[in-house]
Amino acid sequence: MRAKRIAVVVSGFPRRSYTFATNELLALLDHGMLAGIFATKPGDGCDAQPGNEKLQQFVHLLPNGSESQQAEFLASSLHNREVTALHGYFAHAPARVAQLAAERLRIPFGFSVHARDVRKVLPTELSKRAHRAACVVACNHDAAATLQRTGARVSLLPHGVDLSRFIVTPTPVTPRFRILAVGRLVEKKGFRFLIEAVARLKFPFELRIVGEGSERPDLAQLIVSKRLQDRVVLVGPLNHDELPQELSRAHVVAVPSVVDATGDRDGLPNVVLEAMASERPVIASDVGAISTAVRSGDTGLLVPMRESAHLAVALTELASQPEVRQRLGQNARYLMEREFDLRSCTDRFCRVLQDAYV
Repeated sequence: MRAKRIAVVVSGFPRRSYTFATNELLALLDHGMLAGIFATKPGDGCDAQPGNEKLQQFVHLLPNGSESQQAEFLASSLHNREVTALHGYFAHAPARVAQLAAERLRIPFGFSVHARDVRKVLPTELSKRAHRAACVVACNHDAAATLQRTGARVSLLPHGVDLSRFIVTPTPVTPRFRILAVGRLVEKKGFRFLIEAVARLKFPFELRIVGEGSERPDLAQLIVSKRLQDRVVLVGPLNHDELPQELSRAHVVAVPSVVDATGDRDGLPNVVLEAMASERPVIASDVGAISTAVRSGDTGLLVPMRESAHLAVALTELASQPEVRQRLGQNARYLMEREFDLRSCTDRFCRVLQDAYV
Protein backbone atom coordinates (compact mmCIF):
# COMPACT_ATOMS: atom_id res chain seq x y z
CA MET A 1 0.00 0.00 0.00
CA ARG A 2 1.29 3.43 -0.93
CA ALA A 3 2.26 5.49 2.12
CA LYS A 4 0.02 8.43 2.96
CA ARG A 5 1.71 11.84 2.77
CA ILE A 6 0.89 13.73 5.96
CA ALA A 7 1.73 17.33 6.82
CA VAL A 8 2.02 17.84 10.59
CA VAL A 9 1.19 21.10 12.38
CA VAL A 10 3.10 21.53 15.63
CA SER A 11 3.46 24.24 18.26
CA GLY A 12 6.89 25.78 18.84
CA PHE A 13 9.45 23.54 17.17
CA PRO A 14 12.05 22.36 17.91
CA ARG A 15 11.91 22.39 21.70
CA ARG A 16 14.05 20.63 24.32
CA SER A 17 11.01 18.98 25.93
CA TYR A 18 9.62 17.57 22.66
CA THR A 19 11.44 14.24 22.69
CA PHE A 20 8.15 12.49 21.94
CA ALA A 21 7.38 14.76 18.99
CA THR A 22 10.82 14.27 17.47
CA ASN A 23 10.54 10.49 17.78
CA GLU A 24 7.14 10.31 16.10
CA LEU A 25 8.05 12.76 13.35
CA LEU A 26 11.20 10.75 12.63
CA ALA A 27 9.06 7.62 12.41
CA LEU A 28 6.76 9.27 9.87
CA LEU A 29 9.85 10.28 7.91
CA ASP A 30 11.30 6.76 8.02
CA HIS A 31 7.97 5.34 6.79
CA GLY A 32 7.89 7.77 3.86
CA MET A 33 4.79 9.50 5.29
CA LEU A 34 6.07 12.96 6.24
CA ALA A 35 5.13 15.74 3.81
CA GLY A 36 6.16 18.65 6.02
CA ILE A 37 6.28 20.11 9.53
CA PHE A 38 4.56 23.46 10.07
CA ALA A 39 5.15 25.29 13.37
CA THR A 40 2.64 27.82 14.69
CA LYS A 41 5.44 29.61 16.59
CA PRO A 42 9.24 29.44 16.89
CA GLY A 43 11.04 26.84 18.99
CA ASP A 44 12.67 27.55 22.34
CA GLY A 45 16.20 28.02 20.96
CA CYS A 46 17.61 25.31 23.25
CA ASP A 47 19.75 22.36 22.22
CA ALA A 48 17.91 20.30 19.66
CA GLN A 49 16.97 16.70 20.32
CA PRO A 50 19.08 14.05 18.56
CA GLY A 51 17.51 13.40 15.18
CA ASN A 52 16.17 16.92 14.69
CA GLU A 53 18.85 17.54 12.09
CA LYS A 54 17.05 15.03 9.85
CA LEU A 55 13.83 17.00 10.24
CA GLN A 56 15.09 20.54 9.69
CA GLN A 57 14.55 20.51 5.92
CA PHE A 58 10.87 19.73 6.53
CA VAL A 59 10.26 22.47 9.13
CA HIS A 60 8.43 25.66 8.10
CA LEU A 61 7.48 28.46 10.48
CA LEU A 62 3.98 29.76 9.84
CA PRO A 63 3.72 33.57 9.83
CA ASN A 64 2.34 35.37 12.87
CA GLY A 65 -1.41 35.79 12.78
CA SER A 66 -4.68 34.26 13.82
CA GLU A 67 -5.36 30.56 13.47
CA SER A 68 -7.48 31.32 10.39
CA GLN A 69 -4.67 33.34 8.82
CA GLN A 70 -2.11 30.63 9.53
CA ALA A 71 -4.48 28.01 8.11
CA GLU A 72 -4.96 30.05 4.94
CA PHE A 73 -1.20 30.36 4.50
CA LEU A 74 -0.75 26.65 5.13
CA ALA A 75 -3.45 25.69 2.62
CA SER A 76 -1.86 27.94 0.00
CA SER A 77 1.55 26.41 0.69
CA LEU A 78 0.22 22.88 0.23
CA HIS A 79 -1.97 23.61 -2.80
CA ASN A 80 -1.05 21.30 -5.70
CA ARG A 81 1.32 19.35 -3.44
CA GLU A 82 0.93 15.65 -2.84
CA VAL A 83 -0.54 15.78 0.66
CA THR A 84 -3.06 13.18 1.83
CA ALA A 85 -3.96 14.62 5.24
CA LEU A 86 -3.14 17.21 7.88
CA HIS A 87 -2.40 16.19 11.47
CA GLY A 88 -2.29 18.66 14.36
CA TYR A 89 0.18 17.48 16.95
CA PHE A 90 -1.59 19.24 19.84
CA ALA A 91 -5.29 19.73 20.56
CA HIS A 92 -5.28 23.54 20.67
CA ALA A 93 -3.86 25.88 18.01
CA PRO A 94 -2.07 23.20 15.91
CA ALA A 95 -5.25 21.11 15.65
CA ARG A 96 -7.37 24.15 14.79
CA VAL A 97 -4.94 25.29 12.09
CA ALA A 98 -4.80 21.75 10.69
CA GLN A 99 -8.60 21.52 10.65
CA LEU A 100 -9.16 24.84 8.88
CA ALA A 101 -6.44 24.20 6.30
CA ALA A 102 -7.71 20.69 5.63
CA GLU A 103 -11.22 22.02 5.02
CA ARG A 104 -9.83 24.46 2.45
CA LEU A 105 -7.86 21.66 0.77
CA ARG A 106 -10.73 19.17 1.11
CA ILE A 107 -8.55 16.53 2.71
CA PRO A 108 -8.99 14.77 6.09
CA PHE A 109 -7.43 16.02 9.29
CA GLY A 110 -6.77 14.63 12.75
CA PHE A 111 -4.87 15.52 15.88
CA SER A 112 -2.93 14.22 18.87
CA VAL A 113 -3.47 15.17 22.50
CA HIS A 114 -0.95 15.01 25.30
CA ALA A 115 -1.62 16.83 28.58
CA ARG A 116 -2.03 20.58 28.98
CA ASP A 117 -3.08 21.10 25.37
CA VAL A 118 -6.38 19.28 25.83
CA ARG A 119 -7.31 21.71 28.62
CA LYS A 120 -6.63 24.75 26.43
CA VAL A 121 -9.73 24.02 24.34
CA LEU A 122 -13.32 24.56 25.44
CA PRO A 123 -15.07 21.18 25.93
CA THR A 124 -17.73 22.00 23.31
CA GLU A 125 -15.09 23.00 20.77
CA LEU A 126 -12.98 19.95 21.57
CA SER A 127 -15.99 17.67 21.10
CA LYS A 128 -16.86 19.16 17.70
CA ARG A 129 -13.24 18.95 16.54
CA ALA A 130 -12.87 15.35 17.69
CA HIS A 131 -16.06 14.24 15.95
CA ARG A 132 -15.01 15.86 12.67
CA ALA A 133 -11.51 14.38 12.79
CA ALA A 134 -10.59 11.26 10.88
CA CYS A 135 -8.01 10.41 13.53
CA VAL A 136 -7.64 11.31 17.21
CA VAL A 137 -4.60 10.04 19.11
CA ALA A 138 -3.99 10.26 22.87
CA CYS A 139 -0.64 9.38 24.40
CA ASN A 140 -1.97 8.56 27.87
CA HIS A 141 -5.12 7.46 29.65
CA ASP A 142 -5.72 10.85 31.26
CA ALA A 143 -5.85 12.70 27.93
CA ALA A 144 -7.82 9.86 26.33
CA ALA A 145 -10.47 9.99 29.06
CA THR A 146 -11.06 13.71 28.44
CA LEU A 147 -11.80 12.99 24.80
CA GLN A 148 -13.78 9.84 25.40
CA ARG A 149 -16.19 11.83 27.57
CA THR A 150 -17.15 13.69 24.37
CA GLY A 151 -18.07 10.40 22.72
CA ALA A 152 -15.15 10.59 20.30
CA ARG A 153 -13.21 7.55 19.17
CA VAL A 154 -9.64 7.76 20.42
CA SER A 155 -6.55 5.69 19.66
CA LEU A 156 -4.46 5.32 22.81
CA LEU A 157 -0.82 5.22 21.72
CA PRO A 158 1.91 5.77 24.35
CA HIS A 159 5.01 7.60 23.23
CA GLY A 160 7.56 4.98 24.20
CA VAL A 161 11.18 5.24 25.24
CA ASP A 162 14.42 4.48 23.41
CA LEU A 163 15.71 1.44 25.27
CA SER A 164 19.06 1.67 23.49
CA ARG A 165 19.74 5.09 25.09
CA PHE A 166 18.42 4.45 28.57
CA ILE A 167 20.23 1.29 29.50
CA VAL A 168 20.61 -0.64 32.74
CA THR A 169 23.68 0.28 34.79
CA PRO A 170 24.78 -0.95 38.24
CA THR A 171 23.27 0.81 41.23
CA PRO A 172 25.84 3.29 42.60
CA VAL A 173 27.57 2.49 45.87
CA THR A 174 27.81 5.77 47.77
CA PRO A 175 27.54 6.97 51.38
CA ARG A 176 24.59 9.18 50.40
CA PHE A 177 21.27 8.00 49.03
CA ARG A 178 20.91 9.68 45.65
CA ILE A 179 17.52 11.07 44.62
CA LEU A 180 16.94 12.58 41.17
CA ALA A 181 14.08 14.75 39.92
CA VAL A 182 13.73 16.11 36.39
CA GLY A 183 11.32 18.63 34.93
CA ARG A 184 10.50 22.28 34.41
CA LEU A 185 10.59 24.26 37.62
CA VAL A 186 6.89 25.08 37.60
CA GLU A 187 4.08 24.50 40.06
CA LYS A 188 2.64 21.32 38.51
CA LYS A 189 5.94 19.47 38.94
CA GLY A 190 5.55 19.69 42.74
CA PHE A 191 9.24 20.12 43.55
CA ARG A 192 8.38 22.22 46.60
CA PHE A 193 6.83 19.16 48.20
CA LEU A 194 9.88 17.07 47.36
CA ILE A 195 12.18 19.57 49.08
CA GLU A 196 9.89 19.58 52.11
CA ALA A 197 9.93 15.77 52.07
CA VAL A 198 13.72 15.40 52.03
CA ALA A 199 13.96 17.89 54.90
CA ARG A 200 12.27 15.18 56.99
CA LEU A 201 14.80 12.44 56.12
CA LYS A 202 16.96 11.07 58.92
CA PHE A 203 19.72 9.54 56.81
CA PRO A 204 22.44 10.87 54.46
CA PHE A 205 21.05 11.79 51.04
CA GLU A 206 21.64 13.94 47.99
CA LEU A 207 18.84 15.41 45.87
CA ARG A 208 19.52 16.74 42.38
CA ILE A 209 16.75 18.62 40.58
CA VAL A 210 17.35 18.98 36.85
CA GLY A 211 15.48 21.69 34.96
CA GLU A 212 14.77 25.38 34.67
CA GLY A 213 11.67 27.48 35.15
CA SER A 214 9.84 30.29 36.89
CA GLU A 215 9.86 28.65 40.35
CA ARG A 216 13.64 28.46 40.60
CA PRO A 217 14.00 31.49 42.94
CA ASP A 218 11.30 30.19 45.28
CA LEU A 219 12.80 26.70 45.33
CA ALA A 220 16.26 28.10 46.01
CA GLN A 221 14.88 30.11 48.92
CA LEU A 222 13.11 27.04 50.29
CA ILE A 223 16.36 25.05 50.15
CA VAL A 224 18.08 27.76 52.21
CA SER A 225 15.22 28.01 54.71
CA LYS A 226 15.38 24.23 55.26
CA ARG A 227 19.20 24.39 55.56
CA LEU A 228 19.63 21.90 52.76
CA GLN A 229 22.25 23.73 50.66
CA ASP A 230 24.79 20.93 51.07
CA ARG A 231 22.29 18.21 50.13
CA VAL A 232 19.92 19.67 47.51
CA VAL A 233 21.20 21.00 44.18
CA LEU A 234 19.27 22.83 41.48
CA VAL A 235 21.30 21.53 38.55
CA GLY A 236 19.70 23.61 35.81
CA PRO A 237 18.79 22.25 32.37
CA LEU A 238 20.70 19.40 30.78
CA ASN A 239 20.80 18.40 27.15
CA HIS A 240 19.37 15.14 25.89
CA ASP A 241 22.72 13.35 25.92
CA GLU A 242 23.44 14.14 29.58
CA LEU A 243 20.27 12.72 31.13
CA PRO A 244 21.16 8.99 30.91
CA GLN A 245 24.27 9.67 32.98
CA GLU A 246 22.21 11.51 35.60
CA LEU A 247 19.87 8.54 35.82
CA SER A 248 22.78 6.11 36.19
CA ARG A 249 24.01 8.09 39.23
CA ALA A 250 20.65 7.91 41.02
CA HIS A 251 19.20 5.32 43.39
CA VAL A 252 15.61 6.51 42.85
CA VAL A 253 13.77 9.06 40.74
CA ALA A 254 11.10 11.25 42.37
CA VAL A 255 8.16 12.63 40.36
CA PRO A 256 6.10 14.67 42.87
CA SER A 257 3.59 16.07 40.33
CA VAL A 258 0.49 17.99 41.42
CA VAL A 259 -2.57 19.61 39.90
CA ASP A 260 -1.68 23.30 39.83
CA ALA A 261 -3.85 26.33 40.55
CA THR A 262 -5.07 26.47 36.93
CA GLY A 263 -6.00 22.78 36.85
CA ASP A 264 -2.97 21.85 34.77
CA ARG A 265 -1.28 18.54 35.50
CA ASP A 266 1.17 16.10 33.97
CA GLY A 267 0.03 13.27 31.74
CA LEU A 268 2.81 10.69 31.76
CA PRO A 269 6.12 12.60 31.95
CA ASN A 270 9.02 11.42 29.79
CA VAL A 271 11.27 11.11 32.83
CA VAL A 272 9.04 8.38 34.28
CA LEU A 273 9.59 6.16 31.26
CA GLU A 274 13.28 7.03 31.00
CA ALA A 275 13.91 6.24 34.66
CA MET A 276 12.05 2.94 34.39
CA ALA A 277 14.00 2.02 31.26
CA SER A 278 17.18 2.70 33.26
CA GLU A 279 15.94 0.23 35.89
CA ARG A 280 15.58 2.94 38.51
CA PRO A 281 12.52 2.79 40.78
CA VAL A 282 10.19 5.79 40.60
CA ILE A 283 8.36 7.35 43.53
CA ALA A 284 5.56 9.46 42.07
CA SER A 285 2.35 11.24 42.88
CA ASP A 286 -0.80 9.46 41.79
CA VAL A 287 -1.73 12.18 39.29
CA GLY A 288 -2.70 12.16 35.62
CA ALA A 289 -1.68 8.98 33.83
CA ILE A 290 1.43 8.25 35.91
CA SER A 291 -0.19 5.16 37.44
CA THR A 292 -0.37 3.48 34.02
CA ALA A 293 3.41 3.00 34.22
CA VAL A 294 4.23 3.40 37.92
CA ARG A 295 2.24 0.54 39.44
CA SER A 296 2.59 0.89 43.17
CA GLY A 297 4.48 -1.97 44.76
CA ASP A 298 5.28 -3.48 41.36
CA THR A 299 7.21 -1.01 39.18
CA GLY A 300 7.50 1.85 41.68
CA LEU A 301 5.67 3.57 44.52
CA LEU A 302 2.73 5.97 44.33
CA VAL A 303 1.98 8.58 46.99
CA PRO A 304 -0.80 11.17 47.34
CA MET A 305 0.04 14.50 45.76
CA ARG A 306 1.11 17.41 47.98
CA GLU A 307 1.83 15.00 50.85
CA SER A 308 5.45 15.59 51.83
CA ALA A 309 5.18 13.22 54.79
CA HIS A 310 4.04 10.31 52.60
CA LEU A 311 6.81 11.08 50.12
CA ALA A 312 9.39 11.07 52.91
CA VAL A 313 8.14 7.69 54.13
CA ALA A 314 8.43 6.22 50.62
CA LEU A 315 11.97 7.58 50.20
CA THR A 316 12.95 6.15 53.58
CA GLU A 317 11.49 2.76 52.66
CA LEU A 318 13.51 2.50 49.45
CA ALA A 319 16.67 3.90 51.01
CA SER A 320 16.62 1.16 53.64
CA GLN A 321 15.63 -1.72 51.35
CA PRO A 322 17.99 -2.13 48.38
CA GLU A 323 16.40 -5.48 47.50
CA VAL A 324 13.03 -3.73 47.06
CA ARG A 325 14.66 -1.07 44.88
CA GLN A 326 16.18 -3.80 42.74
CA ARG A 327 12.88 -5.64 42.33
CA LEU A 328 10.95 -2.50 41.45
CA GLY A 329 13.62 -1.42 38.98
CA GLN A 330 13.74 -4.79 37.25
CA ASN A 331 9.96 -4.90 36.97
CA ALA A 332 9.96 -1.37 35.60
CA ARG A 333 12.49 -2.21 32.89
CA TYR A 334 10.49 -5.30 31.94
CA LEU A 335 7.34 -3.21 31.57
CA MET A 336 9.18 -0.76 29.32
CA GLU A 337 10.41 -3.61 27.13
CA ARG A 338 6.94 -5.13 26.93
CA GLU A 339 4.71 -2.08 26.45
CA PHE A 340 6.76 1.08 25.88
CA ASP A 341 9.55 0.18 23.46
CA LEU A 342 10.02 3.21 21.20
CA ARG A 343 10.17 1.33 17.91
CA SER A 344 6.99 -0.61 18.63
CA CYS A 345 5.16 2.53 19.78
CA THR A 346 6.17 4.67 16.80
CA ASP A 347 5.34 1.87 14.35
CA ARG A 348 1.85 1.70 15.85
CA PHE A 349 1.54 5.49 15.55
CA CYS A 350 2.40 5.34 11.86
CA ARG A 351 -0.01 2.45 11.22
CA VAL A 352 -2.89 4.27 12.89
CA LEU A 353 -2.31 7.40 10.80
CA GLN A 354 -1.83 5.36 7.64
CA ASP A 355 -5.13 3.53 8.18
CA ALA A 356 -7.06 6.64 9.26
CA TYR A 357 -6.26 8.91 6.36
CA VAL A 358 -7.82 6.94 3.52
